[in-house]
Amino acid sequence: MSRQEIVAGAADMIRRRGLNATSIREVAKHAGTPLGSTYHYFPGGKNQLATEAVQWAADTVQKVLAAKLRQGPADGLKAFFALWRQIVTESDFQAGCPVLAVAIEETATPDALTAAAAAFRTWTGQLETALVEHGVAKDRAQSLAQLVVAAAEGAVAMCRAQRSIDPLDDVAKEVTALIEAHT
Repeated sequence: MSRQEIVAGAADMIRRRGLNATSIREVAKHAGTPLGSTYHYFPGGKNQLATEAVQWAADTVQKVLAAKLRQGPADGLKAFFALWRQIVTESDFQAGCPVLAVAIEETATPDALTAAAAAFRTWTGQLETALVEHGVAKDRAQSLAQLVVAAAEGAVAMCRAQRSIDPLDDVAKEVTALIEAHT
């Protein structure tokens, strides 16, 4: 079991159960690795593991956006929403976003919260840059980018609660149409 697999396993547990309900012991079990190996890789314990899990999730989304935003903001959005659709449906509405899970958790450490804030800034920054490159004024691009990320995160939460993909599909359709109208 690699260090990266443990981090991915922690991200999966956090997006399913939240940070507070995720322990090092359960992550080791979920990842199929000895508990001692987990502590070896993460001497900072749960704080270090949670922070790295958030960073891993942030990097995953960042790569999806980077690959498609080059083709245009609408293509980037479609990939962004398709990723969330896949996560929600493949987990049978059990998984959401580990970044959001950490951001709203009152027990999150400053390091984990900093990583969550950085993730949201990275995603909105990527979207903002693509919008500006396609003729949207910087102020408008910034607010549209924040709208996209907030709408996606909220829609994922609604999907989980309602056990339906409709909120995400509806938000994706409306936000994409809004972005297309501005580019």
